[in-house]
Amino acid sequence: MSKFKAIEPSVYPWYKYSDYTFSLGLATETDAFISGHTASTFNAETGRMIVVGGMTDQVNTAYDKIECILEAAGMTFTDITRVVENVTVSGLPHYAEAQAVRIARFNGHTPTITTVLVDALLRPEAFIEIEVYTTKGGGKKLNSGDDLNWARNTVTEGHDGSVFLPTLLPIDKDGNVVHEGDFVAQYRYCLERGGELLSQVGLSLDNAVTTYDYSMPETRTIYGKTSRVRKELLGGAGVFPGAGGILMSQLHKPGVLVAIDLVASRYPLKGVNPGWKRYDTLSYTPGVIAGKTLYMSGFASLDMETQEATHAGDIVAQAQSTYEAILLVLKEAGVGPEALVNTIEYVVPEGLKEYRGVAKVRENLLTKPGRHRLVRSVIHYCDQNSCLKYFRWRYCHDLVDRCN
Repeated sequence: MSKFKAIEPSVYPWYKYSDYTFSLGLATETDAFISGHTASTFNAETGRMIVVGGMTDQVNTAYDKIECILEAAGMTFTDITRVVENVTVSGLPHYAEAQAVRIARFNGHTPTITTVLVDALLRPEAFIEIEVYTTKGGGKKLNSGDDLNWARNTVTEGHDGSVFLPTLLPIDKDGNVVHEGDFVAQYRYCLERGGELLSQVGLSLDNAVTTYDYSMPETRTIYGKTSRVRKELLGGAGVFPGAGGILMSQLHKPGVLVAIDLVASRYPLKGVNPGWKRYDTLSYTPGVIAGKTLYMSGFASLDMETQEATHAGDIVAQAQSTYEAILLVLKEAGVGPEALVNTIEYVVPEGLKEYRGVAKVRENLLTKPGRHRLVRSVIHYCDQNSCLKYFRWRYCHDLVDRCN
């Protein structure tokens, strides 16, 4: 199987990408993962990165960057299987503009759309950050429908049997919020909606490899009650999916208490656990192998047995601890950091002051000569003692040969 290589456009006018510890994108001959991109541009006069313009201008700039990167990989917008749009709270009122630009730029091509609502992005003036996944030919469209409202239907199969669902929200086909005020019931509704979409393409929730849920601080005290729902609906094939829980100050629509992003696979699942006993009783798994891909749960700087936050207030130490835990999962799967393709970092506002130090941790632990990593960073609410939280989705080449 072909290995991923960094995509390096010969002309990229927005900034000098070789100065960073992440790639614009990684690609094989058939697949590519493109980093999250905002409208950020290097301003020579100030010597700083800047973001200018309203939502329409910003989205066009982000897609200009993505188009440039895809061209360097020998791909186009028609090869995109999944679009992840990270929209800020301040950008949400203008989100229809982003959708209009996407529709115009994609010219009839309809990949699966994931919308993550974030408090802010690393560039505070940015309204949106966009990342895309591609497979030559656009993968396989398994289900389609009108995705302009929040009750989306498009399901796409991408690289290595990955099945992408749209963001799952407690909103019915008429656009009404269901189970208002009942967090657990909304959580169940989202998972059951995911099950319905999967059943339409010959799969079920037993095929889920990751679930990332987004909620708000006011429901945190009852968040634990979702474990019973997860144990009832997930893990039917003997392996619970990887998972992550992220706190945001606001979600997609008033009355929405939770949003869930779910990825499934057509291949049998195999759990990966470095020996952390606490996962024996939980409704998620540190890592899941399906096909030649390792999908991973979210990790933060926590004691793996007590779940107590460690290195309070020190984002660099938390990054070190978090990445070391991730490397243990990779090692258990039979691979090293060279197999890592995609990383996402969620940072609380108070962690930003020392955030530059995380790049050094990333470089020391992950980067080998001539190889960079994909990284996306956003600000969010999380555990008050945790400055940094990571969620990982990894592609590991030759994984099956090493793990069987």
